[in-house]
Amino acid sequence: MAGSGTAHLRDGDDVVLSVRNLIVEYRGKDGDRVFAVSDVSLDARRGETIGLVGESGCGKSSVAKAIMQLPAPKSGQVLVDGTDLSGMSGTALRGHRRKLQMIFQDPISSLNPLRKVKDIIAEGLRIQGGLSKDQVTKRSWEMIDRVGLDPDTAADRRPHEFSGGQCQRISIARAMVLDPEIVICDEPVSALDVSVQAQIINLLEDMKKRYRLTLLFIAHDLAVVKNVSDRVVVMYLGKICEVASSDDLFTSPVHPYTQALIKSIPEPDPDAPVQELALRGDLPSPLNPPSGCRFRTRCPSAQSRCAEEEPEIREIGPGHFAACHFPLKVPIRDKDLSDASATASR
Repeated sequence: MAGSGTAHLRDGDDVVLSVRNLIVEYRGKDGDRVFAVSDVSLDARRGETIGLVGESGCGKSSVAKAIMQLPAPKSGQVLVDGTDLSGMSGTALRGHRRKLQMIFQDPISSLNPLRKVKDIIAEGLRIQGGLSKDQVTKRSWEMIDRVGLDPDTAADRRPHEFSGGQCQRISIARAMVLDPEIVICDEPVSALDVSVQAQIINLLEDMKKRYRLTLLFIAHDLAVVKNVSDRVVVMYLGKICEVASSDDLFTSPVHPYTQALIKSIPEPDPDAPVQELALRGDLPSPLNPPSGCRFRTRCPSAQSRCAEEEPEIREIGPGHFAACHFPLKVPIRDKDLSDASATASR
């Protein structure tokens, strides 16, 4: 099952989010188990953006909701600043959850249509308590202004009176008003026009720098992930395939699935030759995932070992990890060549 393991996890006081051996399962209509997330581990350092990519149905959103405990995962640990949220509930969970906020994919349906913007943004502050009514109002209006909306005209209006991009700004304000450490962005720009996508991404980048946020950025658009992420985690059918820095992953993918995803990025050139489909076949059912490596049924490099043995995540190159029995060759970079020459001359 491509692939398990924790070799890619990092140590240190600057690791603000650590997810270990996360398992999420659902029950289908007939009572069948849906293996949405199977033994996923990832982490994020303070001020870092982690990109989480993969096909629809691979479990990205299930990972995000499990981290938020919406609902809690079947098993595994979610550590925020070293505190395990698993098993927490009520007041204890509420106290830690303000450090962890989420921006949802559909900006319009994620907002209560019956409530005014000022009440939507202030709700979290009222639930957490500790502030006077005037303080809640002041903080809410400041955040409305900070996301690029006019508080005087926006505060007393309802979500249906705004565009999709404006609603996403309201969602960002709702998340940021609690002063979180970690913000999970679940496809925050996929429902928006291209021109508006750039505005929202710029706003998130501004918020990240201003508040030293840690972002978990989930997206289908690999070009967006490449530009905003420091480190990228690739998922396939509930498992992690590859983990690397953004530059390394897009320059030198070592897992066949990652290579196929990168080849599928459209080239903005009308004269560019039409590429063959990088992947053939459909994503297997999470009700009955393949044995061994879950990608083997679509992998051009699959061998008999792939059906019999689950690949473990291991380091293929410096800071570059993959779960594959037969990884692709990593090109030798200029730096590697200069290092090799220096070593040979000694």
